[in-house]
Amino acid sequence: MAKATPKKKSNVGFIAIIAIVLVAGGAAIWTSMQSAKPKAMDVAASDLPAAKGYLKGDPNAPITIVEYADFECPGCGRFATVEEPDLQARVIDKGLANFKFVDFPLTQIHGNTLAAHMAAACADEQGKFWQMHDKLFAGQFDWNTQATANPRKFFDGYAGEIQLDMKKFGECFDSQRPLPQIQANMQEGAAKGVGGTPTILIGTKIYNPVPNTDGIIKILDSLRAAGAIPAAAAPAGDTTKK
Repeated sequence: MAKATPKKKSNVGFIAIIAIVLVAGGAAIWTSMQSAKPKAMDVAASDLPAAKGYLKGDPNAPITIVEYADFECPGCGRFATVEEPDLQARVIDKGLANFKFVDFPLTQIHGNTLAAHMAAACADEQGKFWQMHDKLFAGQFDWNTQATANPRKFFDGYAGEIQLDMKKFGECFDSQRPLPQIQANMQEGAAKGVGGTPTILIGTKIYNPVPNTDGIIKILDSLRAAGAIPAAAAPAGDTTKK
């Protein structure tokens, strides 16, 4: 009598287990990636704080140059890394004007920008907004939407480099508490006619495209001549590159 051939064990159960593990793992990775980004801004206008920006330079300077900017905007990156150092040396450091950065994240086209604005706001809680500002713009092509779906790891790296308290930074970022302030800042810009970035406001006039430092100095000189800047302030045109 021929021996009965043993039936092969079914692999269906094993395959099902593997599938469940893969799905669960994929869901965990997706959840982790999403938690690295803040939720959309949706605070009611009546619940928003007063708009404010981040100021550098002499707070008693005769006029403020206000920039409405998006951390993921390439033009803002060029202005911050190329033009701002010249503006700092020739205008801000000489007390001819101070400079204010105001959040204007274009979330509809820049998927990682809101997270970057959050990182900057959380750095500000520890008195280091401008250090984070510089890191974000210098590393823009590492963390932008085209480069990564998880920018948080870069922001944590920058936070460590500028010696933030990482526990406090992480708690701030995870809580998303800067979101209402970011939303208020953006709404202020929109109310003033800002439609893109970078845009600067000098006096009552907005400029987009943004002029270079020479152009900004000419604007300051013209405002001084018109009496919009106190005559006691040194003429901006007297400052030249060394």
